[in-house]
Amino acid sequence: MAEASPIPEQMTAISITEPGGPEVLQPHQMEVPEPGPCEVLVRLAAAGVNRPDVMQRQGMYPPPKGASPIPGLEVAGEVVAAGPEVTRYKPGDQVCALVTGGGYADYCVASEGATLPVPAGMDVIEAAALPETFFTVWINVFERAGLQPGEVFLVHGGTSGIGTTAIQLASALGARVFATARGPEKGAICTELGAERAIDYETEDFVEVVKSATDGHGADVILDMVGGDYIQRNIACAAEDGRIHQIAFLRGSKVEVDFMRMMLKRITLTGSTLRARPTSVKAHVARALEEKVWPLLASGKVRPVIDSRYPLTDAAEAHRRMESSAHVGKILLVTGG
Repeated sequence: MAEASPIPEQMTAISITEPGGPEVLQPHQMEVPEPGPCEVLVRLAAAGVNRPDVMQRQGMYPPPKGASPIPGLEVAGEVVAAGPEVTRYKPGDQVCALVTGGGYADYCVASEGATLPVPAGMDVIEAAALPETFFTVWINVFERAGLQPGEVFLVHGGTSGIGTTAIQLASALGARVFATARGPEKGAICTELGAERAIDYETEDFVEVVKSATDGHGADVILDMVGGDYIQRNIACAAEDGRIHQIAFLRGSKVEVDFMRMMLKRITLTGSTLRARPTSVKAHVARALEEKVWPLLASGKVRPVIDSRYPLTDAAEAHRRMESSAHVGKILLVTGG
């Protein structure tokens, strides 16, 4: 195992002392992990905070078998060690990575396949905002749903990390983009990012707005993390042969739905999670992102939207910020590494 600068035996990590509120996130000392044969060890500059982290903290989203119990699904920093079968990365490389856990720490191991170089011209801390949202949007919107140039795309939660990413990518790749958000200020952010129309979900009906703006066509692809009553309304909003992709359920997953309209319009309704997917799947998505999206990031046509940065030891405050839903874009934990 090749090494760069000396690696300490101990590091600071954030543990979940018990299922509960943000206060259960507590810093503690633990051993620095060692990379496996196909893994790299990253000294973190920053880690992203995501809704699945909140769910894990609450006891509703346990890590997959063999994954670190430390929360955190995306990291960026410097490679400081590499396993013997790693061929691409070496100590000193600046990378970002999608991980199955362990991101809220000074050091984290990542599989080589789910690791990407920091895009040219991007700060390494900013790059921590990329993996979870860009992997999620790419695999759901462009691979599974097959969004094409000229099609109509609707994303709910337009100012979330997923939403800001989805708006920019879909717009940059030629789709007509609509986004739901709360209030005129957040709506303005959606349109600045590339949405043709922002829909204030507190005062407007997204089904009516999208149908009206598309001469009755509806949305070809819908990305939803709300669930609840949105599920039936998404079916009403979808175009014929539309594709609805569910990635979360902020309003609940148990609902009564009339599927007749889905059948008549030949709608595909599906869902997915990313964390437990095989490394081979994540490696495939990583290569697609590097080929098709990393140039957009390097050129500045697409950029992660950063809401706020907190020190690693203030992870509880970062979670409070996320649960307030006041944030726009990504929340980061900065280690100073």
